[in-house]
Amino acid sequence: MANVGFAVPDDTVIVTDGGLATELEARGHVLSGDLCDPLWSARLLVDAPEDIAAVHAAFFAAGAVIATTAGYQASFDGFAARGIDRRAAAGLLHRSVELARQAGGGPGHWVAASVGPYGAARADASEYVGRYGLSVAELTAWHRPRLEVLADAGADVLALETIPDIDEAEALMRLVCEADAPAWLSYTIDGTSTRAGQPLREAFAVAVGVPQIVAVGVNCCAPGDVLPAIEIAREVTGKPVIVYPNSGESWDGHRWVGPKTFSARFAAQWVAAGARIVGGCCRVGPADITAITAEIALTQEKFE
Repeated sequence: MANVGFAVPDDTVIVTDGGLATELEARGHVLSGDLCDPLWSARLLVDAPEDIAAVHAAFFAAGAVIATTAGYQASFDGFAARGIDRRAAAGLLHRSVELARQAGGGPGHWVAASVGPYGAARADASEYVGRYGLSVAELTAWHRPRLEVLADAGADVLALETIPDIDEAEALMRLVCEADAPAWLSYTIDGTSTRAGQPLREAFAVAVGVPQIVAVGVNCCAPGDVLPAIEIAREVTGKPVIVYPNSGESWDGHRWVGPKTFSARFAAQWVAAGARIVGGCCRVGPADITAITAEIALTQEKFE
């Protein structure tokens, strides 16, 4: 894996990107049904890779220094259902990293290879429930082929993201140790519990003593749930904290509903609480990332 020295500096806040699929939808793909697919944005690795690259470039231009790849919902099973064999599927996972790398244009930008949860590949929103009925061993076996490919694809770090359940986190800890690849672990949460209902203190504890985990935190959650999670993550692990919540809107299975509560002003609070990587997830676009970048710059100036 390239750039195995990826580390989060103690005295600098890093801005990551926002919702890749959100921006792809804004560019018209939802109108043609491209994202109404079990592969979600990974479908465009086949059909419109140039548009994925354009979205990565837009987030970089907005101030992000990390691009998260379009592999969140990708899986060998999902590609096979589209008639894509294993070798070609591995090539598409490599392509997801290459697109983000090319969009960055050189030093100073990082690529995080998205390793979404098992529930994402099922395309039934079960990543927001967890408790799939699979053992840690079964989850390890399912994740291993994809993680091995992504660990070899040239990304700077693996984004173990939107993890709803301690069992799945334990499986992923085994695999990053096997691969000896830098990774962050990010849970999707409800209040101070995982989506599966486990206390965050227990959830973050699985990363303790795993040197490959360079940051821990939360994503794909309500902005209001972030602050308590930062405190727990720091206290339990002592590792740098990453946070990238949703807009605050809720998905009802068909559309986004409710008000957008995400605000760049929250970034200063998250940084003050100890977050070192800050960005957004679903429904957070380049304009939001620009605002976060400006807010963090002001915050850092106050402490210089």
